[in-house]
Amino acid sequence: MVTTRPDTRHARSVAEAVPDPELPMLTLADLGVLRDVETTEDGTVVASLTPTYSGCPAMAEMRADVAARLRAAGYARVEIRTVLSPPWTSDWITESGRRKLAEHGIAPPGAAPRGPVPLVLSPTQRTVPCPRCGAADTEETSRFAATSCKALWRCRACREPFEYVKEI
Repeated sequence: MVTTRPDTRHARSVAEAVPDPELPMLTLADLGVLRDVETTEDGTVVASLTPTYSGCPAMAEMRADVAARLRAAGYARVEIRTVLSPPWTSDWITESGRRKLAEHGIAPPGAAPRGPVPLVLSPTQRTVPCPRCGAADTEETSRFAATSCKALWRCRACREPFEYVKEI
């Protein structure tokens, strides 16, 4: 039996276009969740995904969506792998992804903490600019939003609520 090795570049472009199920304005590539796409000698397309955090409920949907898109593009053998190391960081969100978040009224995360994270017993003060008007006079209203990776904030200047993607 002779198998033809699929075109990895095309398979990658198909996988890169899959939207995130929770933030559909972003692709999995924008979010930095799509880690790699490769083809094996037997013609299997292998896509590797890293969850944004352990136990992310959207991972099952992401795996199914990537597999379905690749199969619809004509790839008969598809394998989706979950890669946990190194863990995902919000720094992997592309500049395009950060721009798309802001355009949709969601504040993109700042830089993820590096090195040892100091223990503080009081709430941390952070400035999250309003994605609608750009004002820095904002306040957190809830540490958790529709998904665990986002928080709810409100702008004191324009009075509009907005979501904020947390740094990880």
